[in-house]
Amino acid sequence: MRAYPDGVNPSAAGPLVDSFGRRVKDLRISVTDRCNFRCTYCMPEEGMQWLPRDEVLTYEELARIATVCVRRFGFEAIRITGGEPTVRAHLPRLVGMLAPLGVDLAMTTNGVRLPQLAHDLASAGLRRVNVSLDSLRPEVFRSLTRRDELPRVLAGIDAAIDAGLDPVKVNCVVMRGVNEDEVVDLAAFGRDRGVGMRFIEFMPLDADGSWRLDDVVPAAEILERVDAVFPLDRSARGVDGGSPEPATTFPYADGRGDVGVIASVTQPFCGDCDRVRVTAEGGFRTCLFALEEHDLRDVLRSGLEGDALDDALARAVEAAVATKWAGHSIGRVEFVRPKRSMSQIGG
Repeated sequence: MRAYPDGVNPSAAGPLVDSFGRRVKDLRISVTDRCNFRCTYCMPEEGMQWLPRDEVLTYEELARIATVCVRRFGFEAIRITGGEPTVRAHLPRLVGMLAPLGVDLAMTTNGVRLPQLAHDLASAGLRRVNVSLDSLRPEVFRSLTRRDELPRVLAGIDAAIDAGLDPVKVNCVVMRGVNEDEVVDLAAFGRDRGVGMRFIEFMPLDADGSWRLDDVVPAAEILERVDAVFPLDRSARGVDGGSPEPATTFPYADGRGDVGVIASVTQPFCGDCDRVRVTAEGGFRTCLFALEEHDLRDVLRSGLEGDALDDALARAVEAAVATKWAGHSIGRVEFVRPKRSMSQIGG
C-alpha cells in the first residue's frame, strides 16, 4: 500500500500511513554511534568499530530529514538518541535547528553530561528528556555500565529538572538476577525526585548476544512489586503523551506522580507503533528490530538541492514505510535478531 495515492506530488503529501493502517508520526534520530558508557545490554566492553566521521550525517542533513518528515508528512514528535547523544559536539546547535519545527522535541541520554549541557539544551528548545538509570547501588551501576559515574548521572537528573525540562523521565532496563530487586527503590526515587520512572523489559539487542527470555522480568511483575509498596490507581491506566507510546502508565493512588512499563517482550505494542528511526549514518529503519535499512545518506549526498532533494527524501521515506512489518517476533522460533546492537541502531 502506498502512503499516498498514485500521482500525488510528495511535496503535498499528507499523513504517512503504513500498509497496516498505522499512521507514522514519531521520528527517532541517532546523532552518533559512540558512547561514554559500555552498558552490558547495549555494547561490548571493548572492540566496537566506530563510524568514520565522514559517514556520520551532519546536523544539516539530520535537520533536512526531520523537516521533510514534519512538513511533508505531519510528524508530531522527534527524539534525539545515540549512542550517547551528548558526546557529539555542539548538540544544542542541532536542537536549535529542530526546535522551529514545533514538534514534541525530546532526548534520551545516560545523563552524565547533563550537568554541563541541560541549560543550554533547554535554551535551544529541547522540551523534555529521558535519563537512563538502571541501579541506585554503586556496585551494580558500575557492573552494568562499566563506569563509575552514578553521582554524575544523579546530578544530571537534578540539572535537567533545574533547567526546566518537563517532564524528566528515568528509564530503567530490568534484568532478572541483576536489578529486579531495586524496582521499588527506583520507584521511591522517582516519587521523591518528582520524575516519572519507566521500567523497560530487557530486549535482545545486547552486543554479545547473550540475551535469554529467562532474563526478562515481565512488566506485570514489575507493577506488582511497585503496587505492593506504593499502591497504583489501576483504573487510570494511560500512555505517555496520550498517544500510542511504548510506556503504559499508572498514577500512584496518593497522587504523587506515576510509573510506566515498556513491555516490548511480553506485551508487544506493535499494533499501535507510530515510530521510525534514522541511524547516525542515515539508515532509515521502520522498526527497532528491523533486519534491513533504507539509505537516506545517498539521497542527501546525491547532488540534488532544494525541492528536488526534499522530494527525493520524501519518496525514500514513503517507500521505506511501505515495508514496515506488522511486528517483531521476540520469544518465537521465527525471531531473528538484528545484526546491530542498540548503540548502533539508536533507541
